[in-house]
Amino acid sequence: MKNTILASFAKRLDLTELSLASDEKLTPGRLRIEILAGLTVALALVPEAVAFAFVAGVHPLVGLYAAFLVGLITALFGGRPGMISGATGALAVVMVALVAQHGVEYLFATVVLMGILQVIAGAMQWGKFIRLVPHPVMLGFVNGLAIVIFLAQMSQFKVPGSAGMPGGGEWLSGGPLIMMLALTALTMGIIYGMPKLTKVIPAPLAGIGIVAAIVIAFGLDVPRVGDMASIKGGLPPFHIPAVPLNFETLEIILPYAVILAAIGLIESLLTLNLVGEMTNKRGGASQECIAQGASNIVTGFFGGMGGCAMIGQSMINVKSGARTRIAGIAAALFLLAFILFASPLIELIPLAALVGVMFMVVIGTFAWNSLKILAKVPAMDAFVIILVTVVTVMEDLAVAVVVGVIVSALAYAWNNARRIHAKTYTTPEGAKVYQVQGPLFFGSSDGFIEMFEPEGDPSVVIVDFADSRVVDQSALQAIEAVAAKYQAAGKSIQLRHLSRDCHRLLTKAGHLMVDSDDDPDYQIAVDYGVRTGILGGH
Repeated sequence: MKNTILASFAKRLDLTELSLASDEKLTPGRLRIEILAGLTVALALVPEAVAFAFVAGVHPLVGLYAAFLVGLITALFGGRPGMISGATGALAVVMVALVAQHGVEYLFATVVLMGILQVIAGAMQWGKFIRLVPHPVMLGFVNGLAIVIFLAQMSQFKVPGSAGMPGGGEWLSGGPLIMMLALTALTMGIIYGMPKLTKVIPAPLAGIGIVAAIVIAFGLDVPRVGDMASIKGGLPPFHIPAVPLNFETLEIILPYAVILAAIGLIESLLTLNLVGEMTNKRGGASQECIAQGASNIVTGFFGGMGGCAMIGQSMINVKSGARTRIAGIAAALFLLAFILFASPLIELIPLAALVGVMFMVVIGTFAWNSLKILAKVPAMDAFVIILVTVVTVMEDLAVAVVVGVIVSALAYAWNNARRIHAKTYTTPEGAKVYQVQGPLFFGSSDGFIEMFEPEGDPSVVIVDFADSRVVDQSALQAIEAVAAKYQAAGKSIQLRHLSRDCHRLLTKAGHLMVDSDDDPDYQIAVDYGVRTGILGGH
């Protein structure tokens, strides 16, 4: 999965082809796998949603409602069967400042606006730009996210703080720590060994069930889900955010909404890509954007904190055998059932069992092969992998991906800029020919200009672009600058194998004699330069 290079997966949105069973036949066996996978995911969602609600500074039910609503809607209409969405830590850390300064009602309004922006992004098909994320950035993303998931579990090894909030500051010690570690290790051992015995029950569900049964049967005194907070509640109530509908409110919520929408879409689309590699599916980027946006709009009107795709729970779902939308739907419905009816039972589950599941997710998510290839890939690619991993851990996913893409783009531009050079020779008629080799674009335009010697060249100079590629407006400007220098020296210059649209523009400048008998048509859009007068002295 992690060795494959990212493929193009953007496709046009078509909700008329929505299928609960995707390409899988909906047999009783398939239905059992999907429902059990959904149950496993739901159990893992409970402590995550509660913890992220604490991080955002809101009531636990606000996180649970978001996990239910976002999970249900994206499971129904999302771009990839098998993906799981819900309240996430990446969004919670942004929300906390908004809640602290303006209150939870402004959070609900922000989530609605966030969803609207995501729907617009999907309608404009901006999701396809996720294809620009290079493979080293993807490796750094999964490595960083695996570390983040691991570090997030460390709070469960601390004494609970006020109001049951995980991570009170002091680490467990003595018997409680040993018991926590032992139950975590037991869960991991069951998940590792269960598939070798039977695949009737998903291994993570078996691990949670067996360890929970041991703890309940022997009355072991260990941290449980109920120690974090009660998850008992009713149906999510419809609620219009109680904020003034004026420009001042928009000024408050818009910056947060833009950041949340960007983070949510980046994490969702990268998760979509990972799940696609595991299930051999492609497409659905724009559809996923619209589904995420719609889910957040609904969530904001039903008292939820919003959310996006969750890579950890998505990995649990897929590795439990889920391949259709049924598992995600089941997970959301199980979560609602926990809130309405089964909270006393769910609150008895030991946190150690859920920590063990997430540790196995960490092991399966981390791209261990990237450690081996660091010394084999180009130094810049290795640097990008490490950089994105570190920034993901130290900052957040969105910043890490943007930084990785920018660094990769600059490295690519620099490498191509160094490729520009020219071979020269003199024709029998005495003209000097420059055979340009390498792409001519903004990064190589200065090097291109420096190749020429107008003062020392003969009266006729020919520039041959047969082995070059004129890419952008900066390249055209560089060509014109060279032509102007030869004109100032009283010499003529001819361009050969230049695209027709390029030489038409340059000819209008009045400097050039262009040999166009065998010029290719590169379809370069340069009319803008003609209209605005940026090029050719107009």
